[in-house]
Amino acid sequence: MRILLIDDDTELCDLLTEYLEQEGFAVSACHEAQQGLTTALAGDHSFLILDVMLPGFNGFDLLRKIRQASTVPVLMLTARGDEVDRIVGLELGADDYLPKPFNPRELVARIRAIQRRGENGLGNRRTAPGKLLADDIVLDPGTRTVWRHDVEIPLTTVEFALLHALLKRIGQVVNREELAMEALGRKLELFDRSIDVHISSLRKKLGRNVNGIERIKTVRSVGYMYICP
Repeated sequence: MRILLIDDDTELCDLLTEYLEQEGFAVSACHEAQQGLTTALAGDHSFLILDVMLPGFNGFDLLRKIRQASTVPVLMLTARGDEVDRIVGLELGADDYLPKPFNPRELVARIRAIQRRGENGLGNRRTAPGKLLADDIVLDPGTRTVWRHDVEIPLTTVEFALLHALLKRIGQVVNREELAMEALGRKLELFDRSIDVHISSLRKKLGRNVNGIERIKTVRSVGYMYICP
């Protein structure tokens, strides 16, 4: 797994590079936004770690540009306690976030959780179950693609995992904690809105169903349900 680390803190980058390489990852680092964008879009890396504060333009602008062309998994580094940064990052397409300062072991755990969602969190690709159909939506676990009216919908790793979890239980309520474990590979923290923000993004990408009804229903204080057509 090749990781691109985009952060202007060179000392932190050196420490993380050493730690991540010991964990078996190949790591490259960029220290300013434009270089990070060019390197990220080259397609040579399978995971991005992106800091919010960058010279040139900030991490949010960088993430927005990356998401226009790529669904590569992105973990954002945010200031501790700054909930606004976390929500904005998720809304722009980050798969997860980690507040600074952090334990490198926690970073590795987050990376591996997202990696499992992308590679085999839904089952080995060679033995993946058949396609899931819901009205005009087709989800193929084998190719990890989602289609609506024969048009592919680009989803992030977490968005795909969420939709897969909901379609497997179509017409049933799935609580937020279950969704967090399946899509993020971790428990939700107090006041953690990660799942809610990802669901909101997923709704926008899927659009309403053929009858004009919202596909994913919010069940207050519990979780979400994909409406049975």
